[in-house]
Amino acid sequence: MRATQSRHKSYADKRRRPLEFEAGDHVFLRVTPTAGIGRALKSRKLTPPFIDPYQITRRIGLVAYEIALPPHLGNLYNVFHVSQLRKYVADPTHVLEQDDVQVRENLTLGVGPVRILDSQVKQLRGKEIRTVKVLWDEATQEMTWEMEDLMRKSYPHLFTGVKKSLAEWGSQGG
Repeated sequence: MRATQSRHKSYADKRRRPLEFEAGDHVFLRVTPTAGIGRALKSRKLTPPFIDPYQITRRIGLVAYEIALPPHLGNLYNVFHVSQLRKYVADPTHVLEQDDVQVRENLTLGVGPVRILDSQVKQLRGKEIRTVKVLWDEATQEMTWEMEDLMRKSYPHLFTGVKKSLAEWGSQGG
C-alpha cells in the first residue's frame, strides 16, 4: 500500500509546481463568465478566464495573497487563494485597456445579451414553446437558444418596438 501511495505521489509531484508571488508582483485574477439568466456559457473556450493584472500587496499564509483591487471591484474580498491567480510577466510594450467589469462576490462575470438573432417554435407534447437565438458575445460569437418568455422578463429592452412575437416574424420569413 505504501509503495502505491509513494508512486502516486511521485507522479503528482512531477506535474505540480509550487506557485509563489512576492509583494509588488502583478497577477491576473481568475473569473467565470456566466450568462445573464444564471447559467454558465456553454462554450467557454474563447471567453477570457482571467481579468486585468492586479498588484499583490502582501502574502497571507502559504497560499493566500492580498491584492490591490480597483474601487469598482470593492464588493470583493481582496484576499485570494493562489489557485485563483496567474502570474503576469510585465512587458513595457504591453498596453492594457481598462475594462469596467463588474465581478460578483462568487468571482463570476455577468454577461448580458447583445441581440436576438432568430426565433423558432417547437412542438413538444402538444405545447408550443417559443425560443429565441441570443447572441451573448460579439467577439466570440457565443450564442444559445433561450425561452422567449424568460428573455422577455429578464431583458425587455431586446424586444422594444416588436409588435408580434419573434416566432411569428420567423414563420413569415422576416
